[in-house]
Amino acid sequence: MKSLLKIYLAAAFITAVSCDDDTKDPLTEPINTTVNFQYKSTIQVGGEGASEISAYDPITKNLFTVNVESQQISIYNIDNLSTPQQKTPIEIGTYGSPNSVAVSNGKLAVAVEALTKQNDGVILLFDTTDSSLIEKYTVGALPDMVTFSKDGKLIISANEGEPNSDYTIDPKGTISIIDIAKNTTTILDFAAFNADLNSLTNNGFRVFGPNASLENDVEPEYIAVSEDSKVAWVSLQENNGIAKINLVNKTIENIYPLGFKDYNITGNEIDASDKDGVKELKNWPVKSMYQPDAITSVNINGTEYIISANEGDSRDYDGFSEETRVSKITLDETAFPTSQNFQDESKLGRLKITTTLGDTDNDGDYDELYSYGARSFSIWTENVDLIYDSGNSIAVETLNATPNIFNGDDGRSDDKGAEPESVEILNIGDQRYILFVGLERNSQVLVYDITNPNAPIFLNILSHSGDQAPEGLLAIPASESPSGKDLLVVSNEDSGTVTFYENIQ
Repeated sequence: MKSLLKIYLAAAFITAVSCDDDTKDPLTEPINTTVNFQYKSTIQVGGEGASEISAYDPITKNLFTVNVESQQISIYNIDNLSTPQQKTPIEIGTYGSPNSVAVSNGKLAVAVEALTKQNDGVILLFDTTDSSLIEKYTVGALPDMVTFSKDGKLIISANEGEPNSDYTIDPKGTISIIDIAKNTTTILDFAAFNADLNSLTNNGFRVFGPNASLENDVEPEYIAVSEDSKVAWVSLQENNGIAKINLVNKTIENIYPLGFKDYNITGNEIDASDKDGVKELKNWPVKSMYQPDAITSVNINGTEYIISANEGDSRDYDGFSEETRVSKITLDETAFPTSQNFQDESKLGRLKITTTLGDTDNDGDYDELYSYGARSFSIWTENVDLIYDSGNSIAVETLNATPNIFNGDDGRSDDKGAEPESVEILNIGDQRYILFVGLERNSQVLVYDITNPNAPIFLNILSHSGDQAPEGLLAIPASESPSGKDLLVVSNEDSGTVTFYENIQ
């Protein structure tokens, strides 16, 4: 085999050096799939909240960034990555507060929540060349994320519908589908699934707001769209599920409960305390809800996959809160023997859990413990069957390489760990697929090779001094990049910075 390989490589080399440039066939040229992302530059957009989500327009080479601090969309021309040029921003304040941006075919879509968050929001559509307003579309309450279909014909928004602080008003969670050519808006709600409440919750879906119906309780968070633009998936973070949307028929096809992760299984170890004086991973008798924030999709060898960042989230309002710590509850003594002191701060006492699950026999004590987020990323089939979960990989890699940063210097071990917030895919010539995972509390981005979705490979950790809380990740392929090289754009919410990493091959 080695001899045959040498002959093949020698023949390929001879062919390569003997061909004139004019006769090279670009379709047969080997693709460089090297992955070596290095820091390039940073834009200081503003203070906290000045850079949450960014979108790039390859036509103008402009980067559009959600700037909540200034209630605008900040614009930078990044034709020269070493010296990005600030341009006149798009003012959004008269409409409300911007949450998300997306770009397609010279059009910029901006998701804007109303001045009163429980009222209907809008999607604003702008021309990327001159920032002129093309159209305004009314959508549901709190449009938190917006994206285009891959063919650019549709705009889809996830309208979260969060309640007010007193929990007296809880709008429906909805999905909006905007047909740009027809100038029509279809708003989908979840009323049809009220009848499926018991079967959904029995499988790990959560409907738990005070006196809430399913249609009011769901909170659509993030959207991923299939390669053929026929299907979208929407994460329902607080509810611990993913919905599947038929973009052709404009219907919600299904809700998939995500179930629970068991931290008592080898490979799922966590650090459960911020007060034990050590940073170490151990198994614990705790389950956790996946609760993805960002999701994305990728088609590998003709198969569609969904990747989720399992951040976790709780409801903690003046009018209703599900949060507590293990030290504050009564544990069932059979499930949690007092001799093991599970409620000590150095064990599980500090761990944040939900009060809505765990009392399986309704006798007032907790037979099971359920925490927030799976502290991982997961890969799912198009019908949301789990094929891979990263287990404790995020914790292991960050603890080994950057122990002083692990779980926010241990300060978040009792909560949701590093908090995987965002995921993004870079497709290198349909040959190699790179996953970026943004860690909000560690201010890091982990890099994995997921070319084999059943067995991802950890590659590297990216970080830059001064960047805090990566909220949005954006991969720009070399074919569209201003530098001609693959880029990763990281929008950091707390530091108000946007940082560029370049794939040096």
